[in-house]
Amino acid sequence: MSVGSALLLAAALTVLALGIGVAVGMVAMRRITARRTERDIEEGGGITVSQMLSHIAAMSPMGIVVVDTFRDVVYMNDQAIELGLVRDRLLDDRAWQAVQRCLATGADVDIDLSPRKRQKSGRSGLAVRGHVRLLVEGAHQFAVVFVGDQSEQARMEATRRDFVANVSHELKTPVGAMGVLAEAMMASTEDPDTVRRFAEKIIIESVRLADMIGELIELSRLQGAEPLPDLESVDVDDVVAEAVSRYKVAADSAHIKITTDAPTGFRVLGDERLLVTAIANLVSNAIAYSPDGSDVSISRRRRGDEIEIAVTDRGIGIARADQERVFERFFRVDKARSRATGGTGLGLAIVKHVAANHNGSIRLWSQPGTGSTFTLSIPAIPEGRSADDEE
Repeated sequence: MSVGSALLLAAALTVLALGIGVAVGMVAMRRITARRTERDIEEGGGITVSQMLSHIAAMSPMGIVVVDTFRDVVYMNDQAIELGLVRDRLLDDRAWQAVQRCLATGADVDIDLSPRKRQKSGRSGLAVRGHVRLLVEGAHQFAVVFVGDQSEQARMEATRRDFVANVSHELKTPVGAMGVLAEAMMASTEDPDTVRRFAEKIIIESVRLADMIGELIELSRLQGAEPLPDLESVDVDDVVAEAVSRYKVAADSAHIKITTDAPTGFRVLGDERLLVTAIANLVSNAIAYSPDGSDVSISRRRRGDEIEIAVTDRGIGIARADQERVFERFFRVDKARSRATGGTGLGLAIVKHVAANHNGSIRLWSQPGTGSTFTLSIPAIPEGRSADDEE
């Protein structure tokens, strides 16, 4: 590598150091530039400083390109090619437009090189973003382009936007219904029976609203960075019994019989409240999508190092196209039935996150017209060991 190339690479990396605020690196680069010579780090001809800097740039997770005023690419690393910043040693058109603005104004310019066409699946694809910074070396001007893969960040931003939109829509329904019912009550003050009927409907909508807010809070906590509370040895039989008791009245009202297998004595390490919530949500879901007079069954078994709790219904079933989406927030297989039963569309999303937070999993088998089985798998406490041993 020539002295001029070494100086150019050193200057480019000075910009990189400034961009990430590494003061020590900045000082080192200035000393290298001032000397205008290459020296060996080790006596006797070891790796040179310029070679070391070249390796650092090559290892960077960001795509880095140095380009001159004639659009000639003076330096690029492999990541720049991988992210589409450079093709056949030609800088991307959008990047070159940003470079021209940077050269003209001397100011940093942000760039977005994400593909203009969305994926056919509708999911967010590759998101490539970065910025351009001016580099002056004597009488010459260059631009250094930095880009990184921001796909995960873009996906999270899109998820948050969708979540806010869905929450706004879902909350608007019960709130709007309560407003309409309140107005009807005001117009029927002389008819006690009508007032009572509207008041009962307001109570139903308020309960639905409270349930949704409660589940949103629960889901937010499960998705957040908060660790689970202190884990303890949990009796699976107690979890199943409590979950069934919560929805016995609802099952009886629909003439649905909930059956369970014999107690097993299985124990898992976890949070009992969350596990009860997960199984209760599966039971509630099974009741909501089952015809009157049908059965819902719950079974437990040990499979390897995990305990499986399966909830089976003989309901309407779920089409294969919808099976991948049932654990999404606010997704409903049958919107009319879900609203009629007071469903929030959050129950299965909560189950999914409870499973993940316990290092477990949730899987679905379903056949339209036959029914569905949701199976929650949670790591078991090894036989002969206590919760204290696990901790």
